Amino acid sequence: MFAEISLPISSFQTFTYSVPENLKKSLLVGSRVKVPFGARKVSGIVVSLIEESAFAGNLKSIIDVDDNTLVLSKELWKLVNWISHYYVTPIGLAYNTVLPFSLLSNHSPKQSWFVRYVAKNKSYNSNAYEELSPKQSLIFKAIRETPSEYIKVSRFKAISSNPISICKALEKKHLVELEKRNQDKAIEEPSFKSLKKNISYNKEQLVAIKSLKTAIKSGIYSPNLLHGVTGSGKTEIFIEIIKTVKKLGKCSIVLIPEISLTSQIAGRFKQVFGDDMALWHSQLSKLQRAKTWRDINDGTCKIVIGARSAIFSPVKNLGLIIVDEEHDSSYKQDSPSPRYHARDVAIMRSKIEKCTVVLSSATPSLETFYNYKLKKYNYLTLSKRYGDALYPKVRVVDLIDESKETGKLNITISSLLQEKIEKRLIDKEQILLIQNRRGFSPTVKCSDCGTVVMCLACKTPLTFHKYDNNFKCHICGFISFKNLENCNECFSQNFSYIGTGTQKVEELIQKTFPNARVARIDHDSSKNSSSTIKVLQEFHDGEIDILLGTQMIAKGLDFPEITLVGIINADLGLHIPDFRSSERTFQLIYQAAGRSGRGKKRGEVVIQTYDKENLVINAASKLNLKDYYNNMLTDRSILNYPPYSWVSKIEFLGPDVKSVFSLSSMIRNKFFGIYKGLEILGPAPCFKEKVNNKYRFQIILKSLKKYDSNSEKLHSFISKNFIEHKNQIMGSNKINIHIDPISMI
Repeated sequence: MFAEISLPISSFQTFTYSVPENLKKSLLVGSRVKVPFGARKVSGIVVSLIEESAFAGNLKSIIDVDDNTLVLSKELWKLVNWISHYYVTPIGLAYNTVLPFSLLSNHSPKQSWFVRYVAKNKSYNSNAYEELSPKQSLIFKAIRETPSEYIKVSRFKAISSNPISICKALEKKHLVELEKRNQDKAIEEPSFKSLKKNISYNKEQLVAIKSLKTAIKSGIYSPNLLHGVTGSGKTEIFIEIIKTVKKLGKCSIVLIPEISLTSQIAGRFKQVFGDDMALWHSQLSKLQRAKTWRDINDGTCKIVIGARSAIFSPVKNLGLIIVDEEHDSSYKQDSPSPRYHARDVAIMRSKIEKCTVVLSSATPSLETFYNYKLKKYNYLTLSKRYGDALYPKVRVVDLIDESKETGKLNITISSLLQEKIEKRLIDKEQILLIQNRRGFSPTVKCSDCGTVVMCLACKTPLTFHKYDNNFKCHICGFISFKNLENCNECFSQNFSYIGTGTQKVEELIQKTFPNARVARIDHDSSKNSSSTIKVLQEFHDGEIDILLGTQMIAKGLDFPEITLVGIINADLGLHIPDFRSSERTFQLIYQAAGRSGRGKKRGEVVIQTYDKENLVINAASKLNLKDYYNNMLTDRSILNYPPYSWVSKIEFLGPDVKSVFSLSSMIRNKFFGIYKGLEILGPAPCFKEKVNNKYRFQIILKSLKKYDSNSEKLHSFISKNFIEHKNQIMGSNKINIHIDPISMI
C-alpha cells in the first residue's frame, strides 16, 4: 500500500510514501503523519491511499501516524478539498488552515509558584519569626502585607535570586502556603453591563424569526440575506434562532468581523448562552486555542463565535451559520495562502452540511445583493430600528465652500460640526468622530524643494506619528525614529506636515474642547483587544464624551447615548483606482451614520466632503441603499466587473523591476486570446508599486459569467498556466494568485 502525502508547503505536488505493515489499519485519508522530507521529519496529510505506485525508484516510508491526530469529519474534508480547488492552493496548506498543526501539538501550560500568608494554626510556632534570616524576614513581611491573597514568587527576585527556596523554607515553618499554578491567562470574554430585557419584536422581526426557524427545522441548505438597517435588532434575532438550533440538538457558528470591536455582541451571547459558547480569535494563546478547539470538537461548546477562522470550527451536527456584517473586508484573508473569503466558505460549508446560513448586514456586499436579486437567497428585511428609534438627520458640509468663506485651508472641523459638538457636550450626550486615516500627518515634505519623506522599501510616503515621535510605513511596517532635522536633498529645515490623521484630529479636538473627555481607537492606540474593550467599556459607562477613530469604530457599536456622528473627510478612499472603492466608501459612511441616535433621542450626522455632488456622497447622505446599489450594478455590468464576471489577480513580485515586468509580460503574451469571454488586463504596476523592497506588477483576469457560469474555465486556465510557472524556478521572483480579490491595490 502507498499513500499520497501533501505537505504544508507552497507546492501543488503530492509525495508518494510506502505504508509500513503496522500502519495499514490505522491510516485513513485525512490522517496526519510523520514523514521524512530531505533531512527533516515533517508532518503531512494523507490525500489518497493507493495499491500501486507508478514511481519506479525506492520510496521512503511513513514514519508514524501522529498520536494526536484528529481526523476531520467527512464534511470538513470536503471543505478542505473545495478550498484547495477554488482558491488554487496546495491541499496541504488548505488542510493546515482548517486544522492548524499547532492545535494538535502538546502545549503544556506554563506554571509558576504562588505563595500566601497563613494565619496562626495548630502548627504555628511562635518562635518561627525570630529564627528567620534577613532575606526570609523581608519576603515574609511582604507576604504578610497581602493576607489571604496568592502572590507570584518571582516578584521577590529583587530580594533574592532564588526566592522559591526561601518560600519553601517559610512553608516548612508553617508561615506560608505554596501552590503551583498554570500561568496561561484565562480567556478574556468581553461583556457589557447592560442587558436588553422584556424584548418585544415588531412585525418584520417576527417574520424573519419565523422564516429562519422554519429553514433551520427543515434540515436542508437554506441561504438567507438578513438586510437590516443599523440598529434594527439583528443580534436579538440571532439569539432567538440559535435557541431553536440548541433545542434541536445542533450547533451554531457566528462570524463577526473583529472580536475587539464587536465585544457587545460577544458579551450579549455570553450572557444568554454561558458556557455553551466558545470564543475563537487571534488573541488566544496556543494553549487556549488548543483547549477551545478540543472543547468544540468534543461537543462541550455548541456555539462558536469568532473572526473568519471560526468558520473552520470542528462542530458536529451543524445547524446554523451566521455571517454578521458580511460585507466587511476583514473576512477576506489576504496572506498567506489560501486567500479565502470566510463568507464564501460559509456558503459552501452550509451546502456541504445541509444547514441554514444567514448573511447579515445593513450594507450588503454588491455580490450578495445581486444574488438576492437573482433569488438565490431568501430575502429578509428589517427596515425599522429597534424600539422604533428614528433615523438620524444627515447634514453635508461642502469643505470647498467653507474654505472660500473662511479663507482657511485644510479644514478639519467645520463650523457646523463644531457647533453640533458644543451642543452635545452641554447636553451631556456622546459624540463619535470618524477619520479613516491614522497617524498625525500622512505626508511630510520639504517646504523649499518639495522632497517627500519616503519609505525606501515601499516607495511610499512615511506617515508621521507625533505621539510616538517617529515615521511609520503603513505598508511594510518600517519605523524610523530619526529626528527630522534637515532635508536630505537641500538641507532645509522647513517642513510641511500635510494631511490629517487621527492623531492630528485628536490634538485639535482637545485644544478646541479642553473640558471634553476624548479617547481614540485605531491600530496605533489599540495594541490588543483588551485595550480596545477597556476604552469601549469606559465609553459605555459615560466616562468618555468624544470617541475618535478610523473605520474600526464604524461597525458593531451600539451606544444609545451617541447622538452625533461626524465624518471628518468622507472622500478618503473614494478615488483610489479600485473598482470597489466607491462601494467601500458608501458602506463606511452608511455604517458610521448608523451609530447615531439608537436610543430615545434622535441623532444627527455631519458628513464633511470636498466633493459634495459625488454620487456616493449623495446616496450615503440620503441613506438610500437600494437605489445606489442598483446604479452600481448598472456600472459594473457595463464594465464587466463582479458580480457579472469572475475576477482573479495574478501578482508578480521580485527585487528587480525589469525582471518582474519581463516575467509578467511574457506570461500575458503567451495566454492572450485563450477562450471567449476571458479578458486579460495588464501587466501594469500595482497601485502600491513597491512593497518591502519587492516590485509588484499585476495581471487582472476577467471571465464573463455568461460564458463561464461556474468559474470552471477561469480556474482551469489558472491551474494549467499559472501554477506551471509558480512551480518553475523563477529566480528571486514570485507569483501570487488571488481568487475573487476584494482589492486591486
